[in-house]
Amino acid sequence: MKLYYWKYPKGKQNFGDALNPWLWEQLLPGILDEDPSSAFVGIGTLINDALPRRTPNAKHRVIFSTGAGYEKGMPVLDDSYHIYCLRGPISAQSLGVSSDLAITDGALLIRKLINQSSVTKKYKFSYMPHYDLAGDAWQRVCDQLGFGYISPSWEIEDILTKIRQTEVLICEAMHGAIVADALRTPWIPVKTNSSILPVKWQDWCASMQLEYQPHSLRRLHQPRSLTNSNDNTSNQWDNLLTPARQIRQWLRQQTTAQELSKLVKTAKPILSSDARIEEMLTRLESRLEQYKLDFAEGKFKV
Repeated sequence: MKLYYWKYPKGKQNFGDALNPWLWEQLLPGILDEDPSSAFVGIGTLINDALPRRTPNAKHRVIFSTGAGYEKGMPVLDDSYHIYCLRGPISAQSLGVSSDLAITDGALLIRKLINQSSVTKKYKFSYMPHYDLAGDAWQRVCDQLGFGYISPSWEIEDILTKIRQTEVLICEAMHGAIVADALRTPWIPVKTNSSILPVKWQDWCASMQLEYQPHSLRRLHQPRSLTNSNDNTSNQWDNLLTPARQIRQWLRQQTTAQELSKLVKTAKPILSSDARIEEMLTRLESRLEQYKLDFAEGKFKV
């Protein structure tokens, strides 16, 4: 059974998507391989009308804790779909299936793999931007404020370590919040760009009996690189404009730093209840064991 998840161009990765091989290969030893005749669809907003063409050879599609959304609509749920659980109630409603299938995001299962003993906190606050909005500018803002900075493109272990070393995570990256919540690190949701879909957050938050009410920050544009053009005229213009760009970037970073500093003084960190965490973890574990039993009994053989 082949693991299906969203992959970026070679050399790039996004935390939420990259959790898939890291998590499932540990939880499902001996099950995942490269056989495309069956697909395991895990963490991500992956259920939509594009899924059939992205898994064209799959006679079986196992859906486990996945979210519904993006593209132009929902797929027709034929006999190839085996839904064990979904990210939340909005996904269940979108697909027209029982609300009993709405459990929570599978990243919660990280609690089975991470030692829950306390670690020394190094940062009062850390910031984790959305993958598409991450960059050096945020690093500089965090350094100025004495905050930790977490890039969604880092290696999984590095991200997990820094989240655990943080007292409160400020995050635009949804799986930063999901994992922080799972590891019992309070978090504050922010939004800097209207292109970020709130429905994904709402779906997961509803599963954890939370409300998604993000705090708005203005978008922080990343520093523009000098052109690589060999054209002398272009290079001359770049040389002339660089000081002005640097000043403009510095001013933007100062404004963002002021906004972020003000935010942490007024925003109330969020954390789901211990009881809800344990309930959802138990339900996910139950569905995972059922899937493993079904696999062992040959349910997905082609």
